[in-house]
Amino acid sequence: MWPSNDILLQIGGIVWSTLVTAELVIRYFMIGIVPGNRRPTTAMAWLLAIFFIPVVGLVAYWLFANPRLSRRRLEKQKRAHDEIMRGTAHMRLPDEFHSKEEWVESAVILNRNLGAMPLEGGNTIEVISDYRGSMQAMVKEIDKAKRYVHIQFYIMGDDPDYVDPVLDSLEAAVKRGVNVRLLFDHLGTLRVSGYRDFKKRLKRSGINWRPMLPIDLVGRRWRRPDLRNHRKILVVDGAVAFTGSQNLIEPGYKRKAAHKVGREWVEMMLRVEGPLVRSLDVTFATDWWQEDDNQEVLLDITEARHPLPQDERPGTTMAQVLPSGPGFGVENNLRLFNTLIYSASERLMITSPYFVPDDSLLYAITTAAQRGVEVDLFVCEEGDQFLVHHAQQSYYQALLDAGVRIYCYPAPMVLHTKCFTVDNEVAVVGSSNMDMRSFSLNMEISVMLLGQDMVDAVNKVQNDYRAISSEITSAQWRRRPRMQRWIDNVARLTATLQ
Repeated sequence: MWPSNDILLQIGGIVWSTLVTAELVIRYFMIGIVPGNRRPTTAMAWLLAIFFIPVVGLVAYWLFANPRLSRRRLEKQKRAHDEIMRGTAHMRLPDEFHSKEEWVESAVILNRNLGAMPLEGGNTIEVISDYRGSMQAMVKEIDKAKRYVHIQFYIMGDDPDYVDPVLDSLEAAVKRGVNVRLLFDHLGTLRVSGYRDFKKRLKRSGINWRPMLPIDLVGRRWRRPDLRNHRKILVVDGAVAFTGSQNLIEPGYKRKAAHKVGREWVEMMLRVEGPLVRSLDVTFATDWWQEDDNQEVLLDITEARHPLPQDERPGTTMAQVLPSGPGFGVENNLRLFNTLIYSASERLMITSPYFVPDDSLLYAITTAAQRGVEVDLFVCEEGDQFLVHHAQQSYYQALLDAGVRIYCYPAPMVLHTKCFTVDNEVAVVGSSNMDMRSFSLNMEISVMLLGQDMVDAVNKVQNDYRAISSEITSAQWRRRPRMQRWIDNVARLTATLQ
């Protein structure tokens, strides 16, 4: 016999009251939990999500709100930091450094304290902006390897024209007795077409490989899945290295939609010879230790950190590596970027494909423009990520009003380079975007280059971008459709959910 309507109504009322009470309790307690150790804007975005959709918001908060790595990984990062500091404690600033501006020395000290890496002199560094050219340069160096090759990229995906020659070269190196260690980000590469075939090839190759930050949805080592290793590093025999923005994949990223419209990614890489190679090698070794539990590679490199004699240095460029990411206590890259931008007195040129700054970086850039610094920002006319691109556009008006000049690289190309220059003194090139994901969630690598020669080399590429880009004016931007403004502003809210 079915219950009467009155009983069903009573049960429904009890269930409804319970749900309402549960939602109120969730909201009440989360007000005191969410703001802890977060930016106010980030905390407010999470609270809005929890208040409007309590159950879904709470689940999302549990899955994605904690930007910390596991205790095991944090302990390893600290031990690696301590080993690097111990192994380089005897190293001092290069003699040729002391002619630099005082603010440059301040930035060097900041990097040293945050990332442990010393400033290294005596390097030869080449800026490579040709996509195929950088791949060919990597193959050339791998073919000369005698002892080891260390290679890590956020995204890898084989194809006949671009990546297969690199993989062929790595496999040939293994056959002649070279120790090849390879890292790829698990989620970044998992999303690439042909991932299973790529893994099968690695298994057959004899290459010693590991996925970085492997996704573990049901295991004991749970962490938010969008904490990723975004670094791009290749080191050959500790003598030559490459780093920058380019992934190990063909320029259309094996995406049918990209190939259909002729979309390709535009990149910048550095080829490095000299003492700085060791800092890039140590960064790789730290990441290898995280995935392999073998500290031997890291110790081998840190124990050998001695300044090269002057006659053994291949060049004169001074540079410093800065690793960053959730394994560190603070946002290393953001602190460096802000320090350098506030130090600018003449000119800033910035290229960032995903420009979604936090308040501190937005204030630094707009303040620079307002105090008379020429600020040029190069971005994509059309982004490959819908929400990020629209969130980025929501900042344009504030930048334009402050006097920043914004140049849009023509669609359908994706300007993926990550770099900026400060006056004639400093250039920064690496894997880090100027967005909150790169500051808080991704493991990144940045190289700070000192001297006008390096600034000129990076600016030459940025001026090439300017030559084919269109400039946005404040009046033009104010006339954009209201619906686009609405979409931009809504997308901006999602940028703070970290």
